[in-house]
Amino acid sequence: MSVLLEPPIRQEFVYAAPPPAGVAVERPLSRWQRVSQHALWRKVVILLGLALLWEAAARWTHNDLLLPGFLQTAQAFIEGIASGELLTRTAASLVVLLQGYAVGVLAAFVLTLLAVSSRLGRDLLETLTAMLNPLPAIALLPLALLWFGLGRASLIFVIVHSVMWPLALNTYAGFQGVPETLRMAGRNYGLNGLRLVLHILVPGALPSIVSGLKIGWAFAWRTLIAAELVFGTTSGQGGLGWYIFQNRNELYTDKVFAGLAAVIVIGLLVENIGFRSLERVTLKRWGMQR
Repeated sequence: MSVLLEPPIRQEFVYAAPPPAGVAVERPLSRWQRVSQHALWRKVVILLGLALLWEAAARWTHNDLLLPGFLQTAQAFIEGIASGELLTRTAASLVVLLQGYAVGVLAAFVLTLLAVSSRLGRDLLETLTAMLNPLPAIALLPLALLWFGLGRASLIFVIVHSVMWPLALNTYAGFQGVPETLRMAGRNYGLNGLRLVLHILVPGALPSIVSGLKIGWAFAWRTLIAAELVFGTTSGQGGLGWYIFQNRNELYTDKVFAGLAAVIVIGLLVENIGFRSLERVTLKRWGMQR
């Protein structure tokens, strides 16, 4: 006679943990904690700290010709805006900068498109970047003078050179990093050529493309200011570089720093409004960036 053995069933017990005595489960954040969660206020605090360090260093050197203070530079900056001179110089530089930047971005995209389309295009990109990317844009100033003369075309030429190669390299590296699975999925949907690039490669390589755009923007500003220091006027109207050069010759160091501050302010605005907005509607929205 066989006996059917069943495993014993253990009775389950559920114990409700009592709440900790005298300790609040949820505590409201302090005002400082709420403020520190916003990147804007953190950056404002950093800028105020840098301004205080600048003013302290200027008072310690006690030489306005060598290092004007933050307050003195801010006063020169406000006076330059009120007189309209600084705004006119800034507008002249921005017109040339945007033209050169746009042409450089377009040329980099075309060159990268050729590189991902054929082996010959890839060899062309690798050869040109190896030859021309290490070449400083300032070294092309004499050639630009000979080819285009003293004017806006010369400045645009050197800006295109400074923007084109780093952006092309970043974009091509981003295209190479797109997984093969995404490429195959695009081909299964009938995408090829330019459609494959626009719908698959560009979204997949967008972090590298945005980084290249940022690098190109910084290089464009450096090249423009340096070129204006050498070229002088831009089509009969000087830009920020010429404004800085003139005031340096006249020993108005506070106005020199005001011109540099104009470049810094534009850079902060473009970074925190332009590029941040682009990243928010693309990279962060698609989960490609934290």
